[in-house]
Amino acid sequence: MSRLFGTDGVRGLANADLTPELAMSVAAAAARVLYDRDDSKRRVALVGRDPRASGEMLEAAVTAGLTSAGADVLRVGVLPTPAVAHLVAELGADLGVMISASHNPMPDNGIKLFAAGGHKLPDAVEDEIEARLDEQVERPTGVHVGRVRDVPDAVQRYVDHLLEAAPQPLNGLKVVVDCANGAASAAAPEAYRRAGADVVAINAEPDGLNINDGVGSTHLDVLQAAVVEHGADLGVAHDGDADRCLAVDASGAVVDGDQIMAVLAVAMAEAGELTENTLVATVMSNLGLHLAMREQGVALRTTAVGDRYVLEELRAGGFALGGEQSGHVVLPAHATTGDGLLTALRLMGRVAATGTPLSSLAKVMRRLPQVLINVRVADKVAAVASPEVIAAVSQTETELGETGRVLLRPSGTEQLVRVMVEAQTEQSAQDAAERLAEIVAAIR
Repeated sequence: MSRLFGTDGVRGLANADLTPELAMSVAAAAARVLYDRDDSKRRVALVGRDPRASGEMLEAAVTAGLTSAGADVLRVGVLPTPAVAHLVAELGADLGVMISASHNPMPDNGIKLFAAGGHKLPDAVEDEIEARLDEQVERPTGVHVGRVRDVPDAVQRYVDHLLEAAPQPLNGLKVVVDCANGAASAAAPEAYRRAGADVVAINAEPDGLNINDGVGSTHLDVLQAAVVEHGADLGVAHDGDADRCLAVDASGAVVDGDQIMAVLAVAMAEAGELTENTLVATVMSNLGLHLAMREQGVALRTTAVGDRYVLEELRAGGFALGGEQSGHVVLPAHATTGDGLLTALRLMGRVAATGTPLSSLAKVMRRLPQVLINVRVADKVAAVASPEVIAAVSQTETELGETGRVLLRPSGTEQLVRVMVEAQTEQSAQDAAERLAEIVAAIR
């Protein structure tokens, strides 16, 4: 049987894969696991969601599950995922539950769990919760049933935190923010305006059905057009739960997560804030980031793909900055998970502090052409390990030299091998990737 928890919680088609019954069971099991670890006090769980319609149903189910297991619930309503993580710590909750499917289409939804302090749950705890989903237990009654109360100033608390973590005033900057009709629709425009920016908010009118619908960080063309139309200095785009941030400069050119990390790494190194002068990124980050950091004297540590692996490396080494090409950037001094709003404030703060356009700042890194081909195979592990493939990869790496890179990795969910090649030109990257893909596909 496959594991219920994926790399980022439980996710699926709402009311089909992710049913109210499953949501209630996960929440109740999580509360019971907490009680078994320490039953000396009444537990408190904080529950937030993004604005998709099914979130209302799942919020009710999660709340019922938690209270039925004796935990009190603090409902914070529609908020970004990083806001929920932050408020778990600020309000002293024992557990955080975020109901969101992030950048996925509206029909999907998910459940992300945070431990005390706002950190993601370890795999072992998730496994224990999953093992106890169908557990038959005596439920609390009377005064021992959990209670529910709302936190009306949740958005205000989160924005206050952001402005303390990124105090650089943004006076004089005009910015367009694409909120993806998602969880940041209220918080992002308020945070950027309070920081001093002239803000044009687009796709900030969620109706429960329009989240991520052709907008946000996965559809940057909307933001690119708006920045040019409004004559803005830059634009930022978030995904449905706002743990990501991508940007565009005044001309509408995209500034991706790797470039954002490069800009922030240089700024933090100059300020003495970059622990051991080290940046953490995944193996999918562009080779241009590696070359740029080497030139700036910044060490680059790489992890497997997935924000949880970046987080693990950041915590293990005590590093100050890490993230993914997708715009999921983590600043551990101020957040326990990726925070798109904090990332945007820091990026805009660098523009404001230096008086330098984002287009110029982003030139610290040149993105090398990157081609990714997914190859369906009978056995993804055997294909990657075959002598023919290993030899072909070695030959291609030799041909590309230091200004090219090859990465082959098995998909985590399908019988696919992902063939990624970077090179000085788009054509050379395409040619090399197609050649390797043919060799991988021929493995039987």
